[in-house]
Amino acid sequence: MKKAKTTNPELIELIRFLKKQSRENKANIWRDIAERLAKPKRKRIAVNISHLNRCTQKNEMIVVPGKILGAGEIGHPVTVAAFAFSENAKEKIKAKRGKCL
Repeated sequence: MKKAKTTNPELIELIRFLKKQSRENKANIWRDIAERLAKPKRKRIAVNISHLNRCTQKNEMIVVPGKILGAGEIGHPVTVAAFAFSENAKEKIKAKRGKCL
């Protein structure tokens, strides 16, 4: 069976960049994020806003190697770096003066 590879050029470039940063800075966190992004789409991480609300505190910065979904509410500002955001999630984060990177 043939292994499926992503055809998204932005994702491919991001994975290459993260692997390079991991080697140059000897930081395994970037390699781990690159490996998680390289997984098939059905196995990538999807996080709801309500989960971010429970697991974060005011003004924290979070990295999600996947997509942020808009289910639930968030009660405090956070900075979120993710590969993708739903429109609803972006609106809710920005409404609480958070940032989407």
